[in-house]
Amino acid sequence: MKAKRAKKEKLVRDSFTMPKPDYEKIAALKRKCLDAGVSVSKSELLRAGLLLLDSAPTAESLLAAVSAVETVKTGRPAKS
Repeated sequence: MKAKRAKKEKLVRDSFTMPKPDYEKIAALKRKCLDAGVSVSKSELLRAGLLLLDSAPTAESLLAAVSAVETVKTGRPAKS
């Protein structure tokens, strides 16, 4: 008899806009992980960031982190 497989989480595909310096931070963090011997994707880095924000010790620390993020216009950038 086969063992029951754990039910897979449904994946959601999304796109978003961010300032170039923030996007470059993703590449820098990926390099930092590679230097430590861990290969990581952009998605995994973003999800790790969500885990850190979710574990913020207080609502104030979460709001401070969110307030430090620059607000950007949503949507696709204009073609140049």
